[in-house]
Amino acid sequence: MSTLRILGSTLLAFAAATAQGQVTRYVGICDASAAVGLGPDHFVVGDDEKHTLFVYRVGQPIAVDQVDLGAYLGAITNAGDAEEVDIEGAARIGDRIYWIASHGSNGKGLPQPVRRRFFATTAVENTLVPTVRPLATPPYTNLLEKALADPKLAPLLERASKLDPESEEGLSIEGLAATPNGELMIGLRNPRPHGQALVLPLRNPAAVLDKGADPLFGEVIRIDLGKRGIRSLEWSGSEYLIVGGPHGDRSKDPSALSFELFRWSGPGAQPTLVPQSKFADLHPEALFNIKGSGRWYVLSDDGDMPVGDKKCKSKKVPDEKKGFRGTFLD
Repeated sequence: MSTLRILGSTLLAFAAATAQGQVTRYVGICDASAAVGLGPDHFVVGDDEKHTLFVYRVGQPIAVDQVDLGAYLGAITNAGDAEEVDIEGAARIGDRIYWIASHGSNGKGLPQPVRRRFFATTAVENTLVPTVRPLATPPYTNLLEKALADPKLAPLLERASKLDPESEEGLSIEGLAATPNGELMIGLRNPRPHGQALVLPLRNPAAVLDKGADPLFGEVIRIDLGKRGIRSLEWSGSEYLIVGGPHGDRSKDPSALSFELFRWSGPGAQPTLVPQSKFADLHPEALFNIKGSGRWYVLSDDGDMPVGDKKCKSKKVPDEKKGFRGTFLD
């Protein structure tokens, strides 16, 4: 069989699998932690171990574009090494895609300045292959500092910011959602005071990045996800979809809480559980809408999945053997 026929058969198989709602394994990165749809059939995804954004076509394993943000994010040391930015959340408003890093410390509770990044890219969709480009203005690096200076936030975040981000009371941001009026909702995996997940409204995201304005925070919202933290938070156009999950690493604690899907109408209400089976063996950390289809796609952070005798996220595993999974929710 010719190479072209093999390639054609492969692409047809991918298309059929996507149409049937099967799982696709995408190649090149493991820790798919934040994503947004681009056009009718592509998405851009951030990996919490890298400073590069990757663009994929839904159902096709190989990335069609890569956008290296190492220099833009200040993640490259003087020695040329790359520091871990820990990108964890993304939200789209118009052509702008906002991204947020975890803002957590390291496992010893020591500050990691490069993880304190809030930035945006512009979606470029009028090309054969859609992509993104960073704003001309720099990333914002003082979000946590300003939150800790806020009397209503300091009691919740001060101690947490000095702990292991995966500990019961540590600090880790993992969700970011647009609101109908152009603001953002920041979702926290940790801390979870009294077992409740926290959502932090950011009133002026555009001014923060365009003008360097101080962030204006709204009142903290506490929601009940069955003692789970927020792993993904997305606006659907009429309500929010939330992926709730354990505060720590399930690979280290098999008895940890399950990942679940919730619907939430917003402040003043509590989320409701959406029974589903798609998360059975996934580690969902990115959820996004396929433009114009009304369908939702979920990505699994597979950094702890085995590749030979190593974890996928190990630096000893070559990129061509790394991968993450994605599937439609319906």
